[in-house]
Amino acid sequence: MANALADPDSGLAPAQLATRYGLRIAGERPSLSRYTRQLWQYRHFISAYAHAKLTASFSNARLGQLWQVLTPLTNAAVYFLIFGLILKQNRGMDNFLAYLTAGVFIFNFTQTCVQNGTQAISGNLGLIRALHFPRACLPLAITVQQFQQLVGSLLVLFGIVLATGEPLTLMWLMLVPAILLQTIFNAGLTMTVARLGAKATDLKQVMPFVLRAWMYSSGVLYSVELFADALPGWATTVLQFNPMLVYIELARVALLENAPLLSPSLLLTWLIALGWTIVMGVGGYLYFWRGEQEYGRG
Repeated sequence: MANALADPDSGLAPAQLATRYGLRIAGERPSLSRYTRQLWQYRHFISAYAHAKLTASFSNARLGQLWQVLTPLTNAAVYFLIFGLILKQNRGMDNFLAYLTAGVFIFNFTQTCVQNGTQAISGNLGLIRALHFPRACLPLAITVQQFQQLVGSLLVLFGIVLATGEPLTLMWLMLVPAILLQTIFNAGLTMTVARLGAKATDLKQVMPFVLRAWMYSSGVLYSVELFADALPGWATTVLQFNPMLVYIELARVALLENAPLLSPSLLLTWLIALGWTIVMGVGGYLYFWRGEQEYGRG
């Protein structure tokens, strides 16, 4: 009895001892509110890591970060040659070059987020196992990195739009909320594929085919009027809810005077964009958080 009085911890189970002294299981998933606060505390790390990855990605190229603009611009030039000049998919549009370039640049923003997001966890296992930090920092850093690249691409896009005869109007301001909605959508989608890629490493091999099909169904390379002419009514209605088609249409309407819309109204397009942003932004974040304790485990 004297020993029990001298040692108040005697007789307690390990779990009870851990509770008394505030100990937690290593790698335990924190509550959603605590996880969100941790992410906010690591916001400077996310920004710095994204900038470092962006700089390193072009460090061995002679033209350096200029490639972040040249790559989508070259793609747009190739697509314009094939779809605009050879296949004549301009359908009488006054400014098919700007129409095509806007679609390529906006789609490329999401495409590169998804491509890199599939390896956000599996490609950083050394960092994950060596340091303790909210794992969502990695897919969010990818989104920030690609957003930085988009900013450079948009400057080129503005030049193309103006050079091809489009006027500078107040409608251009509509591009800001459109890009903001797409960025949140991309963040949620990148976190989703990051968790999927952590479980199925072969996802990165399948994703290029998925993205290619997504691009063709998003009206990137041709007028959305082709959908209404070639598809039955129900299929056209389904395509109206394609998130990438919606974000691309908002960008085109903002920058071009006569950009066609697949949706019956611009208001409906905004509502669909907002809906996808909420669903994917919140859903992707919750989905990734629920797998927090799995990342980096053998």
